[in-house]
Amino acid sequence: MKLLKLVPDDTNIDFLKWRVPAFALSILLMIASIGAVATQGLNFGVDFIGGQMIRATFTQTAEAPVTELRGKVAGLGYGEPTIQRFGAENQISIRMKLPDGADKNPEIANAMASKITDKLKTDYPGVRIDGVDSVSGKVSEELFSKGMLALLAAMAGVSLYIWIRFEWQFGVGAIWSLVHDVTLTFGLFAITGLEFDLNIIAALLTIIGYSLNDTVVIYDRIRENLMKFRKMEMSSLLNLSVNETLARTVMTSVSISMPLLVLVFFGPDVIFGFSLAMAFGIVIGTYSSIYQAAPILIWLKVGSHSFVPTEGSEPKAERMGESFGAQP
Repeated sequence: MKLLKLVPDDTNIDFLKWRVPAFALSILLMIASIGAVATQGLNFGVDFIGGQMIRATFTQTAEAPVTELRGKVAGLGYGEPTIQRFGAENQISIRMKLPDGADKNPEIANAMASKITDKLKTDYPGVRIDGVDSVSGKVSEELFSKGMLALLAAMAGVSLYIWIRFEWQFGVGAIWSLVHDVTLTFGLFAITGLEFDLNIIAALLTIIGYSLNDTVVIYDRIRENLMKFRKMEMSSLLNLSVNETLARTVMTSVSISMPLLVLVFFGPDVIFGFSLAMAFGIVIGTYSSIYQAAPILIWLKVGSHSFVPTEGSEPKAERMGESFGAQP
């Protein structure tokens, strides 16, 4: 039985031919993403802005009366609520800012939650309260700052790892690729207005890991080819390296994207943002590994001389291999 191959063995696509337009497009998209975040902001969830979220299911009806609920909850005197469908058509989440003084006195927040849930039970017999989550402003600020620090630490660790394993130009290329992926994902959430919470931070960290993995595979092949083909022109060598790893890149991207797309279109609303961020990140991460991380090496002056050992030294990969294989 002949195996199915998504990418033929003799594939020879001239990816580097489009490196300048691809770079220009990426820079424009990054500027647009930064502009969208600066002007529209992100729709932070309760995790990051503090507040209270009440989840409820209207068991007696097929659809929750969202518009009617908005007026009734607002009439309780706690401000305008944010009400969204949460899963099925008859499931909703009510998000409220915490009243003044709730940080110091939790009973104020509990009283607000009780008043809202009592109103729902009175006006809508059979309604089921699925959960009440409350996050104080102090805790939400801490969650946000730690989430951002986690992203920065992950990117810094990635660049340091690649710098040590390869050369400094490869570290710069990797960090640029990761900044590209994270910036565009932020832009997606700014433009769509989807809720940005801790789940999205988890998705971003996963995207960083995936993008790094894909980039390292390509960088490893570039390093091998640099030591093998000393006289090959750099753009041709990069094309060769990307084409040699293309089958692995495509298979990995497709196998991960398929279940994510199923979750995006058919999964529950509660993980829609996470699924969309992951699916978008896989596509962007694959693109950046080919059209950002690889071409930038040309502008950073990587060439056949990059892995030539100086007098009295050996290539970094050989030194590492010998250190692991040395006998006592």
